Amino acid sequence: MSAFKKSAALRSTAALSLVLVAGSAFAEGVEVTIVSGAVGNAVANFEALVAPWEEATGNTAVLVPMPASTTDQFGQYRLWLAAQNGDIDLYQTDVIWAPQLAEHFVDLTEAAAAAGLIDANFPSIIESQTVDGKLVALPLFTDAPALYFRTDLLEKYNASVPTTWEELTATAQMIQDGERAAGNAEIWGFVWQGNAYEGLTCDALEWVKSFGGGQIVEADGTVSINNDNAAAALEMARGWVGTISPEGVLAYQEEEARGVWQTGNAVFMRNWPYAYLLGNGDDSAVKGLFDVAPLPAGPNGSSAATLGGWNIAVSRYGDQQEAAISLALYLGSAEAQKQRAINEGNLPTIVSLYEDADVLAANPYMARWQDVFLNAVPRPSAPVGSDYNEVSTLFFTAVHSVISGQSEAADALADLQDDLDDLLGN
Repeated sequence: MSAFKKSAALRSTAALSLVLVAGSAFAEGVEVTIVSGAVGNAVANFEALVAPWEEATGNTAVLVPMPASTTDQFGQYRLWLAAQNGDIDLYQTDVIWAPQLAEHFVDLTEAAAAAGLIDANFPSIIESQTVDGKLVALPLFTDAPALYFRTDLLEKYNASVPTTWEELTATAQMIQDGERAAGNAEIWGFVWQGNAYEGLTCDALEWVKSFGGGQIVEADGTVSINNDNAAAALEMARGWVGTISPEGVLAYQEEEARGVWQTGNAVFMRNWPYAYLLGNGDDSAVKGLFDVAPLPAGPNGSSAATLGGWNIAVSRYGDQQEAAISLALYLGSAEAQKQRAINEGNLPTIVSLYEDADVLAANPYMARWQDVFLNAVPRPSAPVGSDYNEVSTLFFTAVHSVISGQSEAADALADLQDDLDDLLGN
């Protein structure tokens, strides 16, 4: 057994030992239910991921897949938690949800510290899941999107990787026109996430921030979205629809964009790290034909990538709370994060895994994601707290009205400013 596997096994053993609550022994033969979004091959990998924990404890982990839309997930989570549903033991949560759902989750600080997980993780990620001094969710993997580009097509047309949105627009149009003239009528220049959901908040925040238009609501609570730079960013995106992006992009989420990309019918794509591993799968038309770079910058700003990431929280109302804590500790361990990195392409939150030979062999691109993280920008969940979901909904609804041609950007952002001021009591 390698030194890494020995240390991982020790960490797993330590995690599994934290199953004594008030002196009671950990139950065996129970089912622990976890709800999680279904993106990429997360569902297909689940049984292999939890197998070591099931073998060690004699228990069973049951996955309940959720819609890929994080907006739909959050809505369902709130219904279950408000009803104090005992059937759900574990919730896989977005990085932005901790302040909104904290009251419903078990404080994992003591258990995570004893398992060595607090010291092993990036401090900023642990901080993001700590509310009023309580660690309400354990990090599973982190995220920041990048610009995927076809290396073969850029070489064919003697084009450089775009560093500005203006360059991307021009290059995408040029290659799209050239490929269509050569007989590929299905190709598009750029695919992204244009549906009215949380994913559009992420895309549009990147456009606005990269144009120097702020972060919707600033750290001090100031609503900043109603400005000329933000309006210019949204007008730019509206210009893509029907030109370098299909009309259908207005209904795209991550998987729809990946579907077009992976069949070879896009020059550029904005997506998260999970799409890299899948894009190089044996069933992919673009295997070995693409790379990633930081998202482009606007004329008045710099590259911006929305900080993402997913975590695991233990419900205060679950019927199998002790077993759920054990599974949460395992899923957050180096062993499980390594398995996920290799099999799902997820970026670990445990620092040491970025030097793990197996992880880097399976995902050599992870080293290049460092430049993406240098431009990561958080969504305004911290300054708006429990109002974040409403803030995001107002934002992506306004953005969608602009990119679909229903509203002018300046009008939509002025109305959005009023709505956000009313919501936040400004």
